[in-house]
Amino acid sequence: MADNRRQFLASTASAAAATAAMVHTSPIARAADGSKLKAVVLGVGWYGMVDAKAALKVGGVDIAGICDVDSEHLEQSAEELKKLQGHRPQTFADHNEMLDKVDPDIAIIGTPPHWHSLQLIDCLNRGIDVYCEKPLTYDVREGQALVKAVNDSGRVVQVGFQRRQSQAFAEVKQFVESGKAGRIVQADVQIHYKAGTKDATPQDPPSSLDWDRWCGPAPKIAYSPQVGHKSWRLEKTTGHGHLVDWGIHNIDATRMMMNLDLPNRITADGGIYQYDGIITTPDTLSVHFEFDSMPVVWRHRLWGATEADPQYKNGVFLFGEDATIFTSDRQWMLIPKNNKGDIEVHDAPVDLGGKHMANFLAAVRGQESLACPIEQGFRSTATVQLGMVAYESGTTVHFDPKTLNVKGNDDAAALLRREYRAPYQHPYQA
Repeated sequence: MADNRRQFLASTASAAAATAAMVHTSPIARAADGSKLKAVVLGVGWYGMVDAKAALKVGGVDIAGICDVDSEHLEQSAEELKKLQGHRPQTFADHNEMLDKVDPDIAIIGTPPHWHSLQLIDCLNRGIDVYCEKPLTYDVREGQALVKAVNDSGRVVQVGFQRRQSQAFAEVKQFVESGKAGRIVQADVQIHYKAGTKDATPQDPPSSLDWDRWCGPAPKIAYSPQVGHKSWRLEKTTGHGHLVDWGIHNIDATRMMMNLDLPNRITADGGIYQYDGIITTPDTLSVHFEFDSMPVVWRHRLWGATEADPQYKNGVFLFGEDATIFTSDRQWMLIPKNNKGDIEVHDAPVDLGGKHMANFLAAVRGQESLACPIEQGFRSTATVQLGMVAYESGTTVHFDPKTLNVKGNDDAAALLRREYRAPYQHPYQA
């Protein structure tokens, strides 16, 4: 029955036949009869387990399988999940084997982003709904391929931009649209923090880690603790740096609050000034994104002091003609024009991850619309990737949001698509 369901939902079979299959086996039908959704998790290191726990907390989910290329991660996470849900999930080193043997309803992808595209497509090909962590992809062309694949499949895919659940950002959006701040002239977005670093000396990987499979379609670089678990975020070939890894949340929130599409002109400047020889992406970076309606300026510094007032180190400034707004995940402030009057502080606490996962599960059951569907996840991811294209090419990038092509700049255009390491094949075909 499960195999039939996969065939019906992934093919172009008649509507009547597809409907008949869904009545017995779809997530919507499972919700009606009280059955739990059968889930698997791809990547159970840090954030894969954060998402898995969020799903269990929401309820109505049974985690039947987990996979990871590190056997220690597998064992530790399997035991932790056993305590949380009362039974141990099956464990796998290969995600395709897990998808075939477990035959899940939903998959949670918590692997590093250089693996996202292939794993998400493998899920779609089996008719599985997916919660995929951000950034959606490693390069822009992967994102284009995923948008097409998701749309063609008809599956439910939520991208892990949890800040779309922020009540603070929602209130700011409403305030801006009321006109009380006047025209918003510019947004400044920033996250300053002191990066934690590890030993960057090339060495043999732990015996529990399949390093070749971990690198996957990315270049196979030398292992070190600095580019291994959790620290891959500041490695150029995998996480692609602070803007792409963490800054992307606030860029996505800015796009959401201001109804922005994709930038048309991007410039960037920065470098590795404090952590040279340790990380391979800028520890200091400024990027100017020119959107049709306004500029957005990104800044980060991974060393030194954060801000004179630490509360402003992580968030978004919206500079309006009649007022300035500063907002972070759970609080926003209204700063009167010319500082005439007191700053208004609005607290808005919320469980971002739990609410985002709950929205995904409700969408799978046909009860809600997705907060971050594939198109929005792609556009926020592409925005920050274009920032890195400008930085790495050392050029001003002119980008066409309609054709999704760089104009008149071969060096920058070449960075929209990275060649995959054999035998992996890039999903985008021009």
